[in-house]
Amino acid sequence: MKIISRNCFFIVVLLFVLGIIHVQGANVTCVSRRSPCFAKKLTCPAQCPTTTPVNPKAKVCYINCNSPICRAECKHRKPNCNGVGAACLDPRFIGGDGIVFYFHGKSNEHFSLVSDLYLQINARFIGLRPVGRSRDYTWIQALGILFDSRSFSVEAMRASDWNDENDHLKFFFNGQTVAIAEGYPSVWTSPDKGLKVERTDSRNSALITLIDLAEIAVNVVPVTKEDDRIHNYQIPADNCFAHLEVQFRFFGLSPEVEGVLGRTYRPDFENPVKPGVAMAVVGGDEKYRTTSLLSADCKSCAFSPVGVLERENLLTRQYGTLDCTSGAASGNGIVCRK
Repeated sequence: MKIISRNCFFIVVLLFVLGIIHVQGANVTCVSRRSPCFAKKLTCPAQCPTTTPVNPKAKVCYINCNSPICRAECKHRKPNCNGVGAACLDPRFIGGDGIVFYFHGKSNEHFSLVSDLYLQINARFIGLRPVGRSRDYTWIQALGILFDSRSFSVEAMRASDWNDENDHLKFFFNGQTVAIAEGYPSVWTSPDKGLKVERTDSRNSALITLIDLAEIAVNVVPVTKEDDRIHNYQIPADNCFAHLEVQFRFFGLSPEVEGVLGRTYRPDFENPVKPGVAMAVVGGDEKYRTTSLLSADCKSCAFSPVGVLERENLLTRQYGTLDCTSGAASGNGIVCRK
């Protein structure tokens, strides 16, 4: 009898491996009434059968609620530094048009990354300037977000030595510290339900969701000794320059959106970056500088606390973290190529 049971177990395992038995995914739906997929129940793919996997490194199931093609898809929740909407390293951006560019700004100053009628996202840069350098080496240390009459910020806390066992993320909502317990998948939601913050790992990684506005994946990392050696940053012994890796997904930016990154989502944007340039650096320090992390006073800022929310004709760009491992079938009318 034991032999028969054991044989049955191995047969079932073999059927799973061969794909003859398929895991039934969870049902998901869009809750926004503006979505063409509103209230439609969709089944998650077998590759990502749930929206809350036990393993934080696993792909999750989600619906592109602003797409006319209502389909559940797989994505990673941590920033993809090679995807659209990314801002990583010595700030290396990938614009809404898919083109890579660098914006260095200046250490200990603030710059507008996105400025629209109803959304303002600023970044605080940290860095250093070794002797003989003509500019600062910089990294994004914090993000400040204004939406309607509310504010939220996320910061990478300073560290002398990097330790993965320590959490370096700090959150603020309307000027008050937000305590989010360490551990995956801890979640915090604002009192009005317009903002949700989820830890995507036990420490140092989170997904910030501004309902109907944006999704922001953040990850805290140090400047490693290897990076320091390769780029000759000359990082001091008492500061590992902990900073944010970021990837944005926007839900309905207006055609007049501004900011270092935001302008690349405009339908009429003509990228000044010349094709073939390995490290294209764009300027605009004076145009995008703000007086603080939570100010919307740059020369090009468009944010208005009572911004007009006419979403039907607004631009949507949110393909940066689509999973390309399954070929064209996993995208919405796009083909993924290496």
